[in-house]
Amino acid sequence: MKDDIANAGGHWVDQEVVVDRNMISSRSPEDLPAFCRELIEIMARQPVQA
Repeated sequence: MKDDIANAGGHWVDQEVVVDRNMISSRSPEDLPAFCRELIEIMARQPVQA
């Protein structure tokens, strides 16, 4: 996947979780705990809408 991302003009980052604007991504299912922690932190900072 690293080569595919680079060929498409993207920048590969080898980290458990990467946040880029409104996109949250991870490398593999093994990174799910870190992904969930980051998602919860981001959602907690969002204003609640009625």
